[in-house]
Amino acid sequence: MSKEARQAAAKRKRAHHAMSSLLSRGEPMVWLTAGGLTLALVMVAWLLGLVLFRGMITFWPMPITQLELSDGTTLLGQVTRNERIRINDQLLNQLPEEVRDQATASAQKQNGYLKRALVRTGNYERTNAHFNWVFGDQVTRQTYPEQAVLIERLEWGRFYGTPVRLESEGKVVAEGRQPVIDQVEAFLPGVIGLRDDIRSIERDDIAALTRAQERARLELNATLREAASEQQAAEAQAQFDQTVADINTRILDFKQQIANIRDSADIYTLVLETSDGDEAAIRLMDVVRVVPANQLTTADKLSVYLGRWIEFLTEDPREANSEGGVFPAIFGTVLMTMIMCVLVVPFGVMAALYLREYAKAGFVVSAVRISINNLAGVPSIVFGVFGLGFFCYILGAQIDEIFFSEKLPNPTFGKGALIWASFTLALLTLPVVIVATEEAIAAVPNSMREGSYACGASKWQTIQRIVLPRAMPGILTGTILAMARGAGEVAPLMIVGAVKLAPELPLSLSPSEQFGINRSFMHLGFHIYDLGFQSQNSEAARPMVYTTTLLLILIVAVLNILAIALRSRLRKRFKNAAF
Repeated sequence: MSKEARQAAAKRKRAHHAMSSLLSRGEPMVWLTAGGLTLALVMVAWLLGLVLFRGMITFWPMPITQLELSDGTTLLGQVTRNERIRINDQLLNQLPEEVRDQATASAQKQNGYLKRALVRTGNYERTNAHFNWVFGDQVTRQTYPEQAVLIERLEWGRFYGTPVRLESEGKVVAEGRQPVIDQVEAFLPGVIGLRDDIRSIERDDIAALTRAQERARLELNATLREAASEQQAAEAQAQFDQTVADINTRILDFKQQIANIRDSADIYTLVLETSDGDEAAIRLMDVVRVVPANQLTTADKLSVYLGRWIEFLTEDPREANSEGGVFPAIFGTVLMTMIMCVLVVPFGVMAALYLREYAKAGFVVSAVRISINNLAGVPSIVFGVFGLGFFCYILGAQIDEIFFSEKLPNPTFGKGALIWASFTLALLTLPVVIVATEEAIAAVPNSMREGSYACGASKWQTIQRIVLPRAMPGILTGTILAMARGAGEVAPLMIVGAVKLAPELPLSLSPSEQFGINRSFMHLGFHIYDLGFQSQNSEAARPMVYTTTLLLILIVAVLNILAIALRSRLRKRFKNAAF
C-alpha cells in the first residue's frame, strides 16, 4: 500500500471514529433538541413581540393626511396600513381607467407587485365606508393639512374635517380653526360631565326602581297564591298598585331630570368642512374627543395616548365593541378566574390526597388516573356543552323550581351565568390541579411521614402538618397552570354565560339579586373573538384585537406572578426544613 493510500485510510478511520464518538455521546440529539427549543422560543417571542408592538401603538395619534387622487377626488383621513400586493386583472379593473396603464407599467417594474395604503376616512354617515384602499399610482398629491381635526364620537365612528364654527342655540360662538378648538376644549368637559350624569341616572337610579318594581310584582304573585281570603288578596293588590304608582312617579321625575340635563348640555353644535367641501354639523353632546393630530406636540400626543388608555381600561365599550373601553370584560375575566380557582383547588387537592395517601393501588385507582389524564385531553367545547346541559338546564332549572318559582318562566339560574361558567372551567382545569398536586405530594420524602408517625401523630395530622405545607409549592404550580388555561378559554364560555355586551357588572352586594352571580358577563377572550370575527367593521376592530389580546396576556401574567411570588415564599420557608 502506498503512502497516500495509507494516509487516506487513516483519515477515513479518524472520521468514522469521530462520527461514532459523536453519536455515542448523543451530540446530534443535543443539537436537535436545542434547535427545537430555540424554534419554539423564537415563535413565542415573535408572537408576543407582535402583540406588544401592535397593542401599544393602537392609541398613539397618527397624522391626518389629505390625498388628491387622479380621478379628482380628495380623501382626508389616517393611513393605517401600507402593503405590497400581487396585481391581477380583477384589481386592475377596480382602478380608474386613466391610471390603469400606469399601474400596469409600475407592476411590471416591481415584478408584478403594487403598493397600496389603507386610509381610515371615517364620515360613515356621508360615505357609507370607514376605510378606503388607495393604490400608489392613484395619488397625485399628498399633504398634511394643519387645519384638519379628528372627531371621536359616541356613534357613527370617527369624523375627519376642518373646523369652521361653533354654534350655541343657532348663534355663532367661535369661527376659524383655532378659536373653535379652544372653545370646544373649554365646553367639552362640562358636556361630558352632564352626559355622565345622565348615564348615571339611567344606569343606577332608574334601573334600581325597575328592579324594585319587579320585586314588588313577584311579592304580589306570591301573596296572591297564598292569600287566605279575597280581602287579603285585594289589600295586596292595592298595596302593589300604590307601590307601582310611587315608582312610576319617581321614574317620571328622573326622566324629567334627564330631559333638563340634556337640554342644558345639548346646545352646542360643531360645524366642520369635509374633504369634498361640504359642511357637516356634529352635536357636541356626541363628541368624545377632538384631536388636531397635525398640530400636536410630543407632550400633546402623549396626553391623547394616555387618555385613550384610561378610557380603554375604565369605560364601557361602544360602536359594537370596536371603540370605547373594556372595563366590564376586565372585571368579568378576573372575577370568573378567581371563582374558578376557589372552586377547583379544594376539589383537586382532595382528589389528589385520596389517590396518593389513602387509596390502595389497584385496577380502580389506575382506571381513575387514566380517566383523569384522558379528561385533560377532552376538547373544551365538550365541557361547554356539558356545562350548558347539566349546570344550566338541569341544576339551574331545579334551583329555579325550588327557590325562584315565582319568577318562572323567566329563569334565574337556569341560563348562562357567571357561576355556571366558573363551574365549567373548574371542571375543565380539574385534571391539571389533580396531577400537579399528586406529584407534589409524592415528592414529599417518606422519612418525614415516618418521623411524624414515630412521634405519635395520626395520618391526618401528618398530612395536615407535614405533607400539605411541603406540597404547597407544587399545588400552587397546578393552580397557576389552571389559572392560565381557564383565563384564556373562550369556546365553553360562548355557551355558558359570556355575551357580546353586558355593561351591568356580574357582582352585587344585594342578596335579593343573588349577588349578581346569575348574570351573564363579558370576557376578554370572547371580546377578542367578537372583535376579530363578528365585527362588521373588521378593519376598525383590528387594532382593538391586538390591544385587548395584550391586556388579556398582561392580566394572566399578573395573576401568575402573584401565585409565583406566593410559591417562592413557601419554598423559602421550607427550604431548610428536614425531618
